[in-house]
Amino acid sequence: MKKTPEQHLVDIKNVLANAREMGITVNIYLEDWSNGMAESEEYVYLMVDALQGESIKRFMLPDTLGILNPNNTFEFCTKMIARYPDLHFDFHAHNDYDLAVANVYEAVKAGVKGVHVTVNGLGERAGNAPLSSVLAVLHDHLKVETRLKEDNVNSVSKVVESYSGIRIPHNKPVIGANVFTQVAGVHADGDNKHNLYFNELLPERFGRERQYALGKTSGKANILKNLQSLGLELDDATMQKVTQRIIELGDKKEMVTQADLPFIISDVLKSDDVEQKVKITSYLLSMSHTAKPLAHITVEIEGDSYEASSFGDGQYDAFMHALWLVYDKLGKTHPVLIDYEVTIPPGGQTDALVQAVITWELDDNVFKTYGLDGDQTKAAIKATIKMLNII
Repeated sequence: MKKTPEQHLVDIKNVLANAREMGITVNIYLEDWSNGMAESEEYVYLMVDALQGESIKRFMLPDTLGILNPNNTFEFCTKMIARYPDLHFDFHAHNDYDLAVANVYEAVKAGVKGVHVTVNGLGERAGNAPLSSVLAVLHDHLKVETRLKEDNVNSVSKVVESYSGIRIPHNKPVIGANVFTQVAGVHADGDNKHNLYFNELLPERFGRERQYALGKTSGKANILKNLQSLGLELDDATMQKVTQRIIELGDKKEMVTQADLPFIISDVLKSDDVEQKVKITSYLLSMSHTAKPLAHITVEIEGDSYEASSFGDGQYDAFMHALWLVYDKLGKTHPVLIDYEVTIPPGGQTDALVQAVITWELDDNVFKTYGLDGDQTKAAIKATIKMLNII
């Protein structure tokens, strides 16, 4: 800006004087403070020395370009607090080196009185320190008390995910879809034996539940945990067959879920006791350049057959409209679709397998169903048929 430090200080003090006249409380943000401490420490002190007696509520210490590591974060924050013990310092981390949470830990350990976080770690470039992880670190590692309600963190993260359009990575600590999912059978076995595998990050703290993955690495303990959730018991011989079938499905890279278990058991037992009560016996989907997509379906519910047709904004939308026409006519409740996710293998071609993952909500219960097919709409319909039988 081609100004001397003294000229900058005059500008800042003029702004502060105007703010006082207007009754505005001011915080000051020491832009690029981390580089200042690394490259020009005396300049930082010159500015704060001149401003420490002003009517400033908080002095904010930003790692604007995300250059800090835990060691120099602690060093720089300690220097500021030792030189200005009466000032209120906030620390603002950026995650360019994936060190934002670690740097927040060190800043709080050094004695800063506030930290800046964002829901889901959103922010420019690699983002800022995520609220969920910082909260867990403050409570568990630093034993710092806050007034934040841990059990609301997950729901807040989901709301922000839906409005921002930026999905939470499945392995994101605390809030990721998979972070409370045990994959190895030995872990599930440990849970069965009075929580032999245990840390303080209990899913219930954050409005979550422990889940147990089903796939090629599943052991008997994983499957037992899922069966317990469904209220099902199997004899040893059937259990062995179901385990083998799940491993076979996992080898094909199909995702196996708790919702799939009744279908796998039915297939293994060839039993009428757990047959599908709802079947889509036929459907015809049409789409053209000039007309809205149309679906005509025939659905069989506990032996009775029903037909319906409907238009929609897309083929699957038309299918769902027709399906709910049948359910509404019969006075049957049906869930709300709250998320629809489609994935194909990396580098997949036009004939690649498509996995549809649909999240439903019914009577405050949220659950997912999966469908796999070479056609996206068929995959979604397969996931929907599973949902119909679950409800």
